[in-house]
Amino acid sequence: MSKTEGGCLCGQVRYSFQGDPAAAMVCHCTHCQKQSGSAFSTILGVPEGAIQVSGETKTYHDAGESGKSVERIFCPNCGSPLISKVEVAPGMAFVKAGTLDDASRFEPTAHIWTRSKQCWVDTGETPAFDTNPG
Repeated sequence: MSKTEGGCLCGQVRYSFQGDPAAAMVCHCTHCQKQSGSAFSTILGVPEGAIQVSGETKTYHDAGESGKSVERIFCPNCGSPLISKVEVAPGMAFVKAGTLDDASRFEPTAHIWTRSKQCWVDTGETPAFDTNPG
């Protein structure tokens, strides 16, 4: 079982998890756009109990476009978004792929919340969903 590690920009917060993610997705919701400061957020779905976090974090309690609660965990020092937990996927945590030490082995298998996607983003051949899949 492989170990994946990552952390925030300043290095104050580090995390790791064992095993392969259950999902690798690109979220285009407006809240992920605002949190990432970009057109989308690339995320890895990992069982919540598999993630070990060291260092102080803060949590912003949000309601996503779905109206369901979202916990957005970030470094209080540098502001890097690290992990999100969403009400629609209990027991899962969504690691922000941009904070991985090496994200090269993960490729998104779906685009979600594409109804909020920026018009210049091309999802290519990857399956795309207007909101959450399922």
